[in-house]
Amino acid sequence: MLIRATDGAWLLKFLIGTAPLCLSVATAQAAGLQFIEVPADANEPVINGAVWYPCTAPVSQLKIGLTRLEAAKDCPVAGSALPLIVVSHGYGGNRTGHHDTAEMLANAGFVVAAINHPIDSGPDMNRADTVSMFAERPRDTKRLIDYMLDRWPDRAKLDASKIGFFGFSRGGYTGLVLIGANPDLHAGLVLLPPNTPIYNQIYSNADLPSSFTHDRRIQAAVIADPAFGPMFTRASLRAVTVPVQLWASQWSGEDKGIGVTADP
Repeated sequence: MLIRATDGAWLLKFLIGTAPLCLSVATAQAAGLQFIEVPADANEPVINGAVWYPCTAPVSQLKIGLTRLEAAKDCPVAGSALPLIVVSHGYGGNRTGHHDTAEMLANAGFVVAAINHPIDSGPDMNRADTVSMFAERPRDTKRLIDYMLDRWPDRAKLDASKIGFFGFSRGGYTGLVLIGANPDLHAGLVLLPPNTPIYNQIYSNADLPSSFTHDRRIQAAVIADPAFGPMFTRASLRAVTVPVQLWASQWSGEDKGIGVTADP
């Protein structure tokens, strides 16, 4: 990973892990929290999300479902020209699954937006193991960015030139596609169990995406244990030009479908 001086302190802070660098953003005492809905359109459903942001109100404990959060709900957004980080969860995850990371980033001066991907979040997982997810997940996140920049009530406090991405597992897949990768779905057959819906669709070329959604507004990405790693061949990654920090857990590896193949 190469970070140039021109990338700016916000990018360095995000990629290194929110080290306490001196930035021209407000010093927050707590993470504020709002819940949002990305509106439906003619072809896409409503997407439920959550936004964490710098806030000067004292923190309180909130319980959302089975998750306990530490945030100040609906407090005013502190600061201006704030960087935006969008978050994508893994299989069966949800918008609050990475709340600890979101809270830390908000306390460090970032706005963080996360969503429930409709195809593989919550009680309805009927289409989670179909090829639809390969195209829908990146499209969901682009819709989230559109909403944050164009319709979020506090959008004037964002700096649209400072957008980063964090994703885990399927969220890691989502991020790699958004920053320019075009996955080779057939290369992923080596890790998929035969005679499953997703395997059979790829093998028979049934309903495969004709294209993938990229979003050049994203200036950096942190990718954790990306799912479907073998789909990201050297050729598929050549269009990725932004700084990327790749995380791998102790049990990740090519045999688990995690990891990407990149040029030396």
